[in-house]
Amino acid sequence: MPFARSVVVGGFGHVRAVVLGEGSPVAAQTMWKDPFNAAALAGKEGDALIARLDRLQRLGCQLLRFAVPDEASAGALGALAARISLPLIADIHFDYKLALRCLDFPIAKIRINPGNIGSKEKRHAVLDRCAEKNVPVRIGINAGSLPHDLRRAVNDGMRLAEALVKAAERELELFDEFHFEKVVVSMKASSVAETIEANELFAARYKIPLHIGVTEAGPLIAGVVRNTAALYRLLSAGCGATVRVSLSDSVENELIAAREILLASGRAGGVRIISCPRCGRAGFDTHRFTEKWRDELYTLNKDITVAVMGCAVNGPGEARNADLGITGTGTTILLFKQGKIIRTIDESEADDAFRAELDLFAK
Repeated sequence: MPFARSVVVGGFGHVRAVVLGEGSPVAAQTMWKDPFNAAALAGKEGDALIARLDRLQRLGCQLLRFAVPDEASAGALGALAARISLPLIADIHFDYKLALRCLDFPIAKIRINPGNIGSKEKRHAVLDRCAEKNVPVRIGINAGSLPHDLRRAVNDGMRLAEALVKAAERELELFDEFHFEKVVVSMKASSVAETIEANELFAARYKIPLHIGVTEAGPLIAGVVRNTAALYRLLSAGCGATVRVSLSDSVENELIAAREILLASGRAGGVRIISCPRCGRAGFDTHRFTEKWRDELYTLNKDITVAVMGCAVNGPGEARNADLGITGTGTTILLFKQGKIIRTIDESEADDAFRAELDLFAK
């Protein structure tokens, strides 16, 4: 049975639809990092959570995954799914019954790990319920949780990339046996080279949508570098339907990193922020201003370049192609467009003037 070349995640009731696969834009996603239970949805804490999730959507989050370690967290995730339109993914390890419980709610996708989910019969139960609910499944293969025989084979000399693909193929055979076709596959390692090799091998054989990323990639700088090295190559070759940049950092930074990688590889548009690193000539605090405005700039759904430059002499020149730029010296601030100064103001007016110009793009 041929597997679907694209799958719809969500698209039922109030849940927004995201299409993964052939011909569709690459979707950015992240995974919730904090403990999650019913208490997190109660009162002011719950309101703050919903507000943060809305902000994640505006930053470009199209899919959000939650770990489901027990039945209480499955119920809490179901309660959250009833309140928001963002498609939620339940991440299931060890206990297939947790997947079945999640499917009592408007959960948009189930992720299972073949290395620990259990017997063929347990998989069949999950696939039957997913088929009934029209919910796709991600086969999530991780280097750290390969089936035992494949781990032994790697120890005996099999390339890890081959083992990752083999594990995915075994699961696909089972899905084919049960006539389940709405599948997304991921094969992740902490090594850049092995992540690239596994996904390239798989993409050469199958047209199944791929979720790509480097797992356990490390803290912010190291993780961004490793993910960029792997994902830029894969995305530039047309490989990948959705990306998650795994970082030991915030979900917001994971999304921003994913967006920048998609932009750099030509797989997405959006705001491009350029800013100088600052030096002894700087008359404008680019670090402070960029940090203050970064998230709001990323919420603009526009293909524009915004420049934050530290030198009033070189700023408009070096960033002359920017749709909007800001720089200054002393207490004097300059706003410019396409290299031409449009406003000269006092530093006390900088934020208000910058927002007024941004509002023109938002219209």
